[in-house]
Amino acid sequence: MATDNEKTGAFDVSQLKQERCPDCAGSGQLHFDSENINEHFEVEKQTVITPCPRCAGKGFLPPG
Repeated sequence: MATDNEKTGAFDVSQLKQERCPDCAGSGQLHFDSENINEHFEVEKQTVITPCPRCAGKGFLPPG
């Protein structure tokens, strides 16, 4: 039945009541600001985006 929901865009309403992950604020992603110095001694700034390890990128904590 999960495949039917994916095709139609329907979702389980009970998912809205789940606790959001406090580490990523429910986005499922973590953003890190990083600075590197290149060969011309210039500072390069970038943002690294990675899936949240606590909620496995889902944005909600597993029950239990």
